[in-house]
Amino acid sequence: MSSNRKRPIFSGHESFACKSHWLKRGYDFVRGENNFNDDDAVMSLGVGKNMVASIKFWLKAIGLLKDTGLESIADHLFDDKNGRDPYLEDIGTLWLLHFLLIYTDYATIYRTTFVDYHRQRNIVEKSKLQNYIKHICFDETGYKNLYNDNTVKRDIGVMLHNYCAKNGSNVNVEDSNSLFAPLNLICEADKDTYRFNYDTRSDVPSLIFLYALLVKFEGRNSISFEDIAELALIFCLTNNDMLNIINHLCNLYPTEIVFSDVAGIKELQFRATLNSMDVLDRYYEEN
Repeated sequence: MSSNRKRPIFSGHESFACKSHWLKRGYDFVRGENNFNDDDAVMSLGVGKNMVASIKFWLKAIGLLKDTGLESIADHLFDDKNGRDPYLEDIGTLWLLHFLLIYTDYATIYRTTFVDYHRQRNIVEKSKLQNYIKHICFDETGYKNLYNDNTVKRDIGVMLHNYCAKNGSNVNVEDSNSLFAPLNLICEADKDTYRFNYDTRSDVPSLIFLYALLVKFEGRNSISFEDIAELALIFCLTNNDMLNIINHLCNLYPTEIVFSDVAGIKELQFRATLNSMDVLDRYYEEN
């Protein structure tokens, strides 16, 4: 019994996928010392009441907002004066936000789908994913009585909307109702059937991958290839893709990063401390 799982969250988005302009709009709203519960939030944000709640939900789900205020990464990206990519014009920012959505694990479905379910299969059938979620997040935990079929079904639909553009639509980074569709991580294979897209997904920037490594494995001097494999699931990387990224990182940081492969044991070693935000800054300075 997985009793150590935290209370699952499969609602809060009010059935709205995250629109690409919402994050900047929500950031500005909070930075202006406004409150989502204020009566004038609807007018300030220029959206309906349910969308106000949804914007707050997505800021929290992506790790940009906590109960006490904005996270530092939010300022780093969205600040008007010094923000690295306030309007999400760089594909690397979408990869970063995708990682944060799963790493933050506020919205349960993203880690459950991209890591746990993905570890077992590459094909996503809506009904099988729903049964898997019911089993893993509810039946095997202390939250069995919280399961609601329609709530989880809706959440699966919203997740797929976040990652999949409707057939025939022309997706671009700046203006998409499917925030992560430009990453091409999940594609429709058949009716109610999708697949993780290893073949034609967008390229994962090496420095964004390194940022994810440093955040996920903070304080560690060495990381086994097996541990790194969880990030490979998140970014839809094959073993060869991972090795190519790691080799590139060793070239970018020749004195700080070493990849060891001795007697079949593969390991990434840090010979010096790297700061995740410095790595992120390097990415934006070079792109």
